[in-house]
Amino acid sequence: MNDCLFFGSNEYPKLIKNEPKIITKPIQFKFENENENENEKQIKQISSSNFSTIFLFKNGKAIEYLNERDSYQNPEEIQIEENIQKVTVGEQNEAILTKEGNVFAKREDINPKNPNEFINISSLIKNKKDRIIEDIVSGFSSIYLLTSNQNAYGIGDNYYGQLGINTRIYERKPILMMKNVSKIFSGNTSLYVFLLNSNQELFTCGYNGYGQLGLGKSIIEEEEEEIKKLTKIQNIPKGKIIDIQCGSWHSVMLIENEENKRKLYSCGYWKYNLFGKDTYEFTEIKSSLFENDDDNIIDFSVGNEHTLILTSKGKFIVFGNNRYGQLGTEDTNDQLIPIQIELPKLRFNEDISNYHISCGFNNSFLYYSPFSSFSNLEEDLIKLFRRKEFCDISFKTENGEIIEAHKLILKYRLNQNQNQIEKLKEIISKKSIKESNQIFEMIYSNNSKINPKLYSEIKEIINSNERIEETIKRIYLNENEKDFIIERKEKQYKFPKLILIMRSELYRGMFLSVTEDKSNKVTDYSELSNKSFQIFEYWIYSNQIKDGIEITQEIIDEIQIGIDYFQLNQTNPNLIDLLIKKFNNQNYINKEEKKEKKEKCLIF
Repeated sequence: MNDCLFFGSNEYPKLIKNEPKIITKPIQFKFENENENENEKQIKQISSSNFSTIFLFKNGKAIEYLNERDSYQNPEEIQIEENIQKVTVGEQNEAILTKEGNVFAKREDINPKNPNEFINISSLIKNKKDRIIEDIVSGFSSIYLLTSNQNAYGIGDNYYGQLGINTRIYERKPILMMKNVSKIFSGNTSLYVFLLNSNQELFTCGYNGYGQLGLGKSIIEEEEEEIKKLTKIQNIPKGKIIDIQCGSWHSVMLIENEENKRKLYSCGYWKYNLFGKDTYEFTEIKSSLFENDDDNIIDFSVGNEHTLILTSKGKFIVFGNNRYGQLGTEDTNDQLIPIQIELPKLRFNEDISNYHISCGFNNSFLYYSPFSSFSNLEEDLIKLFRRKEFCDISFKTENGEIIEAHKLILKYRLNQNQNQIEKLKEIISKKSIKESNQIFEMIYSNNSKINPKLYSEIKEIINSNERIEETIKRIYLNENEKDFIIERKEKQYKFPKLILIMRSELYRGMFLSVTEDKSNKVTDYSELSNKSFQIFEYWIYSNQIKDGIEITQEIIDEIQIGIDYFQLNQTNPNLIDLLIKKFNNQNYINKEEKKEKKEKCLIF
């Protein structure tokens, strides 16, 4: 069964052959080519605008439908040699993030000689240490880059101040916008941007004609419609910012409160924010459709002037402009209040959290994309390699370029042998920067598929038969590697600092804050009991539940809160799912034991 639904504008680009220009009822999206039909089962991401539509698949390949005026355009595979991790499309640009941390983009202003050819824009960053990119976001005519050092850069149009500088100059190279950034938010039709730092402080700049920046009414009355420098938003709703989606004239923010309940807040043009008037601060969107305590928002997306919401109970909720049928209501009437629509069944026997929404300019997609099969430890270790704050060993490529890594990781991945490090240096000295990055990613993940040919060259010097989970566990069990102390509730726990940084954004922030005074100690203020903390600690290093510990409902509830507090990556396996499974098995075993004892008593 098809894994992707489509509705809305079906022209410029025309995505589905032999279908009308306006599709008001969700239909199954079908690729023309058989190979693409196979790929379609593995959709990872969809990004769409009037410029183009890109489908990214889990094999690292992507196809694009270009905005041509012909009746139908066959999709073309994007010709990037590196494995593609993320795609993003604005009204006037495309950007590709690769697994190696490079960003390729195309548009006329970026590459005037050949506007349809991708060029590496991350290589244009002046500070070479910031050329490993972790995330990308497209605005209408600007592209934003988040580096592995948590610095935000912008490139492209700055007419409305959306790059945070007081000029109208088009920037052809990425410029530094802000340091210590954890997330960037914009939209494919947006002339503005939001930057969130590690302290949950939110900054914004760009076009603010309808109050879509959430800065308050006074700033519109006192200043022009353009905010040309990054400005801190003072009145942010209480809670953790999960996401912000941006349209042309309105913004929607998803907040999670202390009870893990998620709520939506909006500001901007009245017709698309449900309040009947322009709002200049983020104001809660209230609807009985997603206010039930046992239901929660798991995904949402904002197009040019429409919003789609998916809840944990499988409700699909829509509102906003519907001129092209982009709400899927089987008509073209605008919806000024949220309504629920029924969808054709896809694979709803699957976990609803495996479904994702993507809004284009005037169209919409709902698609199935389960979590990656790679474990947290493999993914997190590669992310650690791309972050350079705690690197302590360097290698030179054939062109003299420097690649930094971590002695602790290499020590355990290279059989704790200094000679192997020298051999690795010799191999790297004969490779390009691209090949060298691939070698280190294979060392950090033990994933030979990144480049099988290169893997054969390093196989003899690494622990190729040892899973990453086993490597991390060996580091954890070695008391000599525990170089950091966490004090909590009058007890001290020792950890290898590097592994904690790898697994927890919270601890990474703690370490960065104490770097200046060379401290090797932090205080943990979480409310976990020590028993829950020990379960949590073991899972950090093993992705497993420690044997011999009885799981209770209280522990499950505690750790659910702890996951949010420690900001841990929750993909595969899910700690809560493992705890619940063990809890249920415990109860089953206990019942069987009681039943057996009762039967023995009856016999005697």
